[in-house]
Amino acid sequence: MVKNLYSEAAEFRNIHLKKASHDHFMLNQLHDEVVKQVLNISIKQVSIRFGHPPSPFCFFVMGSVGRLEQSVWSDQDHGIIYHEQNDDVKSYFLALGKEISKGLFHAGYPYCDGGVMASNPFWCKSMTEWQLQITNWLNESSWESTRYLLIFLDGRSVYGESEYVEKLKKHLYQTANKQQLLTKSLSNTLYLKKGLNVLGKLLTETHGTHSGSLNIKELGLFPYVNALRLLSIKERMLETSTLLRFEKIPDNRFPGGDKELFQQQFLKLLNYRLLFADHTDYDSGHYLIVNLLTKEQTKDVKEIVKNGSALFQSVRRFLEKDNFNGDDCDDAIF
Repeated sequence: MVKNLYSEAAEFRNIHLKKASHDHFMLNQLHDEVVKQVLNISIKQVSIRFGHPPSPFCFFVMGSVGRLEQSVWSDQDHGIIYHEQNDDVKSYFLALGKEISKGLFHAGYPYCDGGVMASNPFWCKSMTEWQLQITNWLNESSWESTRYLLIFLDGRSVYGESEYVEKLKKHLYQTANKQQLLTKSLSNTLYLKKGLNVLGKLLTETHGTHSGSLNIKELGLFPYVNALRLLSIKERMLETSTLLRFEKIPDNRFPGGDKELFQQQFLKLLNYRLLFADHTDYDSGHYLIVNLLTKEQTKDVKEIVKNGSALFQSVRRFLEKDNFNGDDCDDAIF
């Protein structure tokens, strides 16, 4: 029964996927459109059972969805913020969160293994509860609480009161001791896997289903994503997209002041993923099939991976120096 309700959204996705799957921007626009179709159906279904939403609310997405960096397949990462606070309102929005999660699953988006979904009370809260939770995350010193903060900072609204997400991000920045927040974030993203060996060769998987392929998500994209998120925290920015963060962050925050080069290489890597990953399922979309690359493309990917690592290490050194010297340090990276 649930599958039938969302079959139209799934069909829309399938019809347009082939055309959009070779263009990063078209593909992410398509994903957003499918999410909005699912949301409209979910809200109607819950309204039939429990009445109209009892409070203004915002549905927001995080992770690669929040950063507008989805590949062909994408899992779910989302939450709900509602204004009113009482048990009936909480029950209503948890029911809505569960309906949305089911709808997205049937439209082609796997459930999040980590439970980062509006069906989980942890990610479905009133504005007051969210503020308290963010404050608690800031006060805690665990790796997990910092991970939650970083996930939230990649959140963007796709339905409802879009200012709710921005209000919570401002609350986060106003509450946080910036040096402490940067220190936490640095320690959480400190250990990135190397994409090249000492001879400059791509470090591909050595065994398993993806043997011979490059984990482009962890080895290629993450260094850029993490570097730009750290710089956006430094600048107290509200933007989520890595490409938009590139545009907003001053040139002198990048090695050699060459922001445009890093921005172009990151976008090129997103498109390499679309062109040369398997895309049979969610997992396979993270692996670049190196044997499909020409000699020139292989050389290009090596350069992009090398520059991503260099960018992250430069940002790390800059922010560590910044923390050591105090908040007002305004040095360029180089």
